[in-house]
Amino acid sequence: MDKVNGKLTVFFEEPFWVGIFERIEDGKLSVAKVTFGAEPKDYEVQEYIQKCYFSLKFSSVVETVVKDIKRNPKRMQREVKKQMLEIGIGTKSQQALKLQQEQNKQERKEKRRKKKEAEEQRMFELKQRKKREKHKGH
Repeated sequence: MDKVNGKLTVFFEEPFWVGIFERIEDGKLSVAKVTFGAEPKDYEVQEYIQKCYFSLKFSSVVETVVKDIKRNPKRMQREVKKQMLEIGIGTKSQQALKLQQEQNKQERKEKRRKKKEAEEQRMFELKQRKKREKHKGH
């Protein structure tokens, strides 16, 4: 049976509130970033998770080490408080987001290059056709 761990970190990144969804599945970490805008209430975050979680676009996977530890609930609560005081997200998550950003950048470059080549080809054919039409009557 596969075990999937999920984590949501919400923090303020000037000028918007941002949520980072981390998903660890089979020792592989993937991340999705969501911009909330105004500070989301707990029920708004819960509603967003219920409605939009499965439509999130997660980054490609990054290898990570998963520790399966039973924790005391009070200790977990203290750790959550400590994490809420800290600013930022985990470095593995940052790496995964950066990787996703680079992939999207490459895809955009490729599309733009193909579109430019197609436009240049179209313009060349148009010039050739006009040139042939000029010499038709001679």
